[in-house]
Order: sequence, then C-alpha cells, then structure tokens
Amino acid sequence: MPDLTIPSSGFLRLRDVLKFVPVCKTRWYQGMKSGEFPRPVSLGPRAKGYKAEDVRSLIERLGANAVQ
Repeated sequence: MPDLTIPSSGFLRLRDVLKFVPVCKTRWYQGMKSGEFPRPVSLGPRAKGYKAEDVRSLIERLGANAVQ
C-alpha cells in the first residue's frame, strides 16, 4: 500500500482528494455547493484541481470537529 501524504503545495485531482476525505463524489459535490468543501480551480480547458493547502485545512477542520 503506498504512503498517502498531501503535498505541501500544488494541486490534487478529485480522485486523490477522496483518498484523504472518505466521502463519495455525490457527497463531495453537495459539500462544495454548500461551502463545506473547497471548490476546484481550473488547471486547463478540461482539468480542475484542488489546492493542497485547502485540502489540508479541510482535514484539520474536520478533525477538530470530530474531537468536540
């Protein structure tokens, strides 16, 4: 099994984000629409990516909510 780490900077595709945030795509899109999850940025005409920093902060926020 490969070591899963989020890069300190750069972009992640949705399939990579979902390795760290275990929700289905439908739930992810609902969270994006409600503002709970970050929105992607355009990387090209047909490519979108999520800022690694945004994914890290989401994971920290979700972890903080789980502890409460």
